[in-house]
Amino acid sequence: MNVLWLQSAGCGGCTMSLLCAENPNVFDTLGDAGIRFLWHPSFSLETGAEARRILESVEAGETPLDVLCVEGSIVTGPRGTGKYHMLAGTGRSMLDWVQSLAPKARHVVAVGSCAAFGGITAAGGNPAGALGLQWDGTLEGGALPGAFRSASGLPVINVAGCPTHPAWVTETLLLLAGEAMSEGDLDPFRRPRFYADHLVHHGCTKNEFYEYKASARSLSEMGCMMEHLGCVGTQAVGDCNIRPWNGEGSCTRGGYPCIACTSPEFEEPNHPFTETPTIAGIPVGLPSDMPKAWFMALASLSKAATPKRIDVNAHSDRIRVAPTLRVKRK
Repeated sequence: MNVLWLQSAGCGGCTMSLLCAENPNVFDTLGDAGIRFLWHPSFSLETGAEARRILESVEAGETPLDVLCVEGSIVTGPRGTGKYHMLAGTGRSMLDWVQSLAPKARHVVAVGSCAAFGGITAAGGNPAGALGLQWDGTLEGGALPGAFRSASGLPVINVAGCPTHPAWVTETLLLLAGEAMSEGDLDPFRRPRFYADHLVHHGCTKNEFYEYKASARSLSEMGCMMEHLGCVGTQAVGDCNIRPWNGEGSCTRGGYPCIACTSPEFEEPNHPFTETPTIAGIPVGLPSDMPKAWFMALASLSKAATPKRIDVNAHSDRIRVAPTLRVKRK
């Protein structure tokens, strides 16, 4: 299976994340499955005219295209021309290239939240007209129409995340290579369900603090970050804390709140990322699938029952009170 990878308007962080795949690394993982890159702007030796010839060969149908991967949002400005972002040396906009190549691909994959929904590039008034491949935020229809289907019959597969997890990309490509992904394997925002059926909350190392609503008040504290510091891990999809980056890292494990970077329009929460909006002291955003009244009742009971160890440690930057050891008396 061959893959053509285009980098559009973004930071390139999803490629950097992909290179962090390990045990085995990304090249061994994909190579062993018969997946090769026709061209990738960072991995491939070809540049200039050589790279242009590869694109032209795919566009002309001379080289079959199994997967078109696009990283970064698609810029449509000014006035829908896409000329704010030209693919260097081709005299054509990235918008034009994507719209020409996507119908020729068996599968189209949006790598990262910028390519999926517009992401960070679309924030702040969006003067460049940045949007996702098939979505503009929460609305279907982006650089490609909402009704678009690739040659396989699938819509654009949105491997959302900022950056996206390396294993989410490799697993998606492996499933496509094995013809093992159908539309039923995607959630309503077309994210692969193998990671979108989980919440970031699952496996979070702060869950003991969450259970007692022992909340951190500043970023350096160990407590749960939902009540005061803007963490939305109980609502955001992703298995970040089940299979962390490099075997051990995630945002919450690093002491930073989850900002739901796998979701459309995460970049415009209408409040600082590290503040939890409240009404009368009650967080506006509550865990998925839980009525507000139940949550408040459970939170009140939990706070009242918080052990001293958990309460003290929640407001510390390290463990101050160790668990009590129960020693049997002879």
